[in-house]
Amino acid sequence: MQIQINTDHNVAGHEALATHVKSVVEGALSHVETHITRVEVHLTDDIGQGSEKSGKDDKRCVMEARLERHQPVAVTCHAGSMHQAVEGAAHKLTRIVEHTVEKIRDKKRRSPVPDLTAEAQVPEE
Repeated sequence: MQIQINTDHNVAGHEALATHVKSVVEGALSHVETHITRVEVHLTDDIGQGSEKSGKDDKRCVMEARLERHQPVAVTCHAGSMHQAVEGAAHKLTRIVEHTVEKIRDKKRRSPVPDLTAEAQVPEE
């Protein structure tokens, strides 16, 4: 599972933040990682660093998981700190990926098994 991290110009993309994001994503999705090819993480500060208008939920984390042979799923979390936003988004993403994987499994279980005995019988002459 690849993890790609993108930040806007208001977020300092330092190594500690990247390490934190990767560990949170890997920990949250480790049990379903075989179904995921890539996770894209987008970190933004809606107000900006050093702004006097800083709000309580101005940090945003958007996570998108690319599932094998399926459409990507995405979640968004706003929080007061970037770490909280990352952890909240990882939790949401885990739930939606688990739900999607379970739907795929249920669909496979419900697929009718073709009756091969009808094709295998050779008409008698």
